Amino acid sequence: MIADLAAILLGAAFIVAGVLKFRDPGWPAAATALSTPAFAVPLIGPLEIVVGGLVASGLAAPWPALVALALLAAFTLTVIRALRMDDPPVCACFGALSRRPVGRGSLVRNLVLFGLGVVALGA
Repeated sequence: MIADLAAILLGAAFIVAGVLKFRDPGWPAAATALSTPAFAVPLIGPLEIVVGGLVASGLAAPWPALVALALLAAFTLTVIRALRMDDPPVCACFGALSRRPVGRGSLVRNLVLFGLGVVALGA
């Protein structure tokens, strides 16, 4: 039951992040400022939506949760790299809702989501 709840919460976070990226015209510039490869920028939102839906629904488990963990690891490394910059760029991880520069809160959020992913593996 706890693993199912973790999967639903993690999936919902991925879906929301993906949808909000579509709605934010500033997302591509923010992603580029975070050193995201240009080819990946238009793929991240749709990938988050698909992975989130699969994680939340439990379809093809445990693979979607493993993909979510891999994405979160990459996102977290990006946040750590940005935290080391003199002037950290805007995150925009959740589109226009997260228009603050990358900070410790971004790191904590990613670690909490990663924890949910680990728990969701049991779903």
